[in-house]
Amino acid sequence: MEFCGFTLRNNLFVAPMAGVTDRPFRQLCKTLGAGLAVSEMVTSNSLLYGSKKTQRRANHEGEVAPISVQIAGADPAMMAEAAKYNVDNGAQIIDINMGCPAKKVCNVMAGSALMQDEVLVGRILEAVVGAVPGTPVTLKFRTGWNRLNKNAPNIARIAEESGIRAVAIHGRTRADQYTGEAEYETIALVKSQIGIPVIANGDITTPEKAKHVLEVTGADGVMIGRAAQGRPWIFREIEHFLKTGEHLPPPRVDEIHRILQEHLQDLYTFYGIDTGVKVARKHISWYTRGLVGSAAFRKSMNQLLELEAQQAAVNAFFSGLAQAGEHLKYEAPQQAQDHDLAA
Repeated sequence: MEFCGFTLRNNLFVAPMAGVTDRPFRQLCKTLGAGLAVSEMVTSNSLLYGSKKTQRRANHEGEVAPISVQIAGADPAMMAEAAKYNVDNGAQIIDINMGCPAKKVCNVMAGSALMQDEVLVGRILEAVVGAVPGTPVTLKFRTGWNRLNKNAPNIARIAEESGIRAVAIHGRTRADQYTGEAEYETIALVKSQIGIPVIANGDITTPEKAKHVLEVTGADGVMIGRAAQGRPWIFREIEHFLKTGEHLPPPRVDEIHRILQEHLQDLYTFYGIDTGVKVARKHISWYTRGLVGSAAFRKSMNQLLELEAQQAAVNAFFSGLAQAGEHLKYEAPQQAQDHDLAA
């Protein structure tokens, strides 16, 4: 796929997720089939540029191009400076967050709260595009502020007129948070009204759902978030299905064990041992969610404080799974697990 001047392996995108899409996770998803992965939100507050969290989020050492960094804020000048700061630190695409529904973001009129003020939206977009003229800028937003105010078409037109190169739309309003089911009619309407690429996001949990969303929206690609947590191989599954109409064989226990081991090692290296062990817990929980015997394993694993103990627990759990069969076995049908992981 041609996207913002880059040639991607496909039209599958990793959604930016705070506390999830760090460099190790982005790299893993790209290795397992994602065409592009967007970073966690980076604050536009320059006073926080020196914090460990912001420095980690701006660390793209060794990352496969293109490097897309999402910035968040509500002040046009600060957002422009944030764009320049991140481009200077390796960003090749700047993505603007107007989709996050979290209260702590919306309470400062950032994220999806910005959709209430279309004039301010235009000022922010123009400021950011003007600040980094040699770098493509994209925008992620929702269908509207609430179900009575679905102004995504207006935001999309403002974006195109401001020089935004592509948009990603989550099929829920800010008021919906992540409840209910995503709708795709608004995304289809936006696609019919603008000429820049549109990426559809929301509840894409299976290869069949990805194909369905592409067909009903006419979108240029799909963006996957929570469904990739603990299942980063979903991208290769969707890629294969879209190309062939067939499913890949289910993943083998030994392969997923290896993927998780390598992921954990990357987390320990990226964050340092102490923080890495803590961050690793949620990923281990996601990888093992729904697997036979995993509830007791997760409860005990979350009490472990040392790297060696954490690794030993993971190895013992997957060794047990391997003895029980070649492929992963879930306590409930995979379809139910997919529903729980709705993106």
